[in-house]
Amino acid sequence: MDDPLLATRFHEAPSVSHDAASAPLAARHDARSERASSLASASAEATPTLTVIVPVFNEVRTIDEAIRRTLTAPCSKQVIVVDDGSTDGTRDVLKAWGNNKELMILYHDRNRGKGAAIRTALEHAVGRFTIIQDADLECVPEDYPRLLEPLLSGRAQVVYGSRFLQPANAPQRFRVFRLGVSVLNWFVRFLYGVRLTDEATCFKVFPTEVLRSMDLRCKRFEFCPEVTAKACRLGLAITEVPVYYCPRDARAGKKIRVWDGMVALATLWRLRKWQPGR
Repeated sequence: MDDPLLATRFHEAPSVSHDAASAPLAARHDARSERASSLASASAEATPTLTVIVPVFNEVRTIDEAIRRTLTAPCSKQVIVVDDGSTDGTRDVLKAWGNNKELMILYHDRNRGKGAAIRTALEHAVGRFTIIQDADLECVPEDYPRLLEPLLSGRAQVVYGSRFLQPANAPQRFRVFRLGVSVLNWFVRFLYGVRLTDEATCFKVFPTEVLRSMDLRCKRFEFCPEVTAKACRLGLAITEVPVYYCPRDARAGKKIRVWDGMVALATLWRLRKWQPGR
């Protein structure tokens, strides 16, 4: 799934039998090819395939493992962690990662919300595509190749990782949560004519410049309905792929609440007539 390299075309020299100039000409062609390959390789290294944004607030139990697994995920990437005013020791864990050159760590002086953290990180994103990785590891970095494949092959414009395309991911005790997501899915279909199985998934992969063009205003969990609504209004086809999901409840630190679901519905409704530049 490597990015395509720059192609360099050379004109063939006229064929001359036993031409003494043919050897140096071939050498010059080889040198030019090597220089083109070097420039292409440098360009690929400077532009990672994926920017991974990790917004984090009070996740001291999982943030260390989340960073380790994100850094070792099998793709070319830039990783940006935004600490959103944590008070539980998360910031101390992040400071221990401070010298890692593969990692950019940004800090909010107070809790401003997941959406605000994503917008802060997006200003520094350089990857071709951008994904959000929650620090709770309900969804895991090992799924990045599966999410990127439709984009890199040109079969998709936007990819969502659906937790509900894998039946084993939906234990009975999370029926209420699934019902809430089903309501959001129905609302997207009603307002935008787009059929989804998991509008609320954290695993949404967008071309980075498309995400920037959306002029995001989200502060908390309304990032998901905002980008879904704007993607639909832009006419982008959303492709869903199944992803692993290990849910947790409020006792284990889950922060989203019923009120956030109401805000999501209101956001989908409010943006139903959104147009770029407005």
